[in-house]
Amino acid sequence: MRRHNVSPVTVSRAIGQLAAEGRVVTRPGSGAFVAQPVGRAREAADLSWQTVALGDRVVDEGPVAALLGTAAEGVVPLTGGYLRPGLRPDKQLAAAAARAVRRPDAWAVPPLTGLPELRRWFAVQAGGDVTASDAVIVSGGQAALTHAFRALAAPGTPLLVETPTYPGALAAARAAGLRATAVPMDHDGVRPDLLAEAFAVTGARVFFCQPTLHNPTGATLPVERREQVLQVARAAGAFVVEDNFARYLTEHPPPSLASMDEHGTVVHIGSLTKILSPSLRVAAVIARGPAAHRLRASQLVESFFVARPLQETALEFVGSTAWRRHLTAVHAEIRTRRDALAAALAARMPRARTYLLPIGGMHLWVHLPADVDETALVEAARRNGVLVSPGRMYYPSEPPGPRIRVTHMAAAHLAELGEGVRRLAEALALTSHEAE
Repeated sequence: MRRHNVSPVTVSRAIGQLAAEGRVVTRPGSGAFVAQPVGRAREAADLSWQTVALGDRVVDEGPVAALLGTAAEGVVPLTGGYLRPGLRPDKQLAAAAARAVRRPDAWAVPPLTGLPELRRWFAVQAGGDVTASDAVIVSGGQAALTHAFRALAAPGTPLLVETPTYPGALAAARAAGLRATAVPMDHDGVRPDLLAEAFAVTGARVFFCQPTLHNPTGATLPVERREQVLQVARAAGAFVVEDNFARYLTEHPPPSLASMDEHGTVVHIGSLTKILSPSLRVAAVIARGPAAHRLRASQLVESFFVARPLQETALEFVGSTAWRRHLTAVHAEIRTRRDALAAALAARMPRARTYLLPIGGMHLWVHLPADVDETALVEAARRNGVLVSPGRMYYPSEPPGPRIRVTHMAAAHLAELGEGVRRLAEALALTSHEAE
């Protein structure tokens, strides 16, 4: 202190920093001592043996990591799958969490399948004759997919998926040792005739789909086609895994497949993550019969249960007036941003084509001119300060052409959204010029 003319607080902080760096060792009651110098670093161990031991199964985190990445300062994010900070109900969630942790037994072990009230809430949201006993609470939609795929299909067997489809589902399927097989779709979602053919050809017993605001196309299955999909699956003796992730991203969601199911065909996944916060990892898997028993067993064996304070927080929030106010605000923002993005793309990128204008959601699926190099465009856009999602990662096999997914909910405001499209259009023009 005397030597450097500093306060005791500064010295204490300096010692703490040195201890964190391993330069000193503090011993309560004795003082701080210079740490023993670390000996010469040993040579790197030869870990190549692990390649043989692990076998040829691959867990590819690349597409999921890309979707979860954050944009650097000055870069416009036209990618991502969560609400931007200004739209998240952070204060209301904090208030709900404060109330939740004051509940009796808030830190005790919860019922292993989830809080009964929360399971009942998810059951009501699914609709039909779904009950609380059909639901089990899991740690978010991605965990729900992993549980469902592992529980319903054996390693090495086929899994039918819409094409294109959510990359996280493809990654989870591969990690479970399943072979994702593409089923074509149109503007109304998966085609029932081709789904029936795929079941017959592959012998698959599981079909994964996102019937409401499909990711990435934004397609929503009409009610009539939903009934046809259930009939096809029923005839094939197969399960339908319904990922209802976007249930709250539209004002007018159609009835879920689960609400129309009378035979235990549907395994339904409902989540709060997309509409509230990426850190609110709370979802429900709804199923009946032996499949339900296996799903509950999978949840219990893999992770015991979802943290009770998190479940209590979710229950507090959806039971408050803040829930409805939040939905109203998000729906209005979605309409405004969706229309602004569609207009900007049409004005600045006339050679590209927006696949459809969805009834909600966060994205637009864009078909690029056939002569555009998709990879080169995405990279050129990144260098020009805007991020978009390459279409290639949404396909389980070869894509039919260059595509990109463009998100309207990640930009800070409409002006930034417009600037992002301008930068993307510049990159497209540059890529097309280089191709010529």
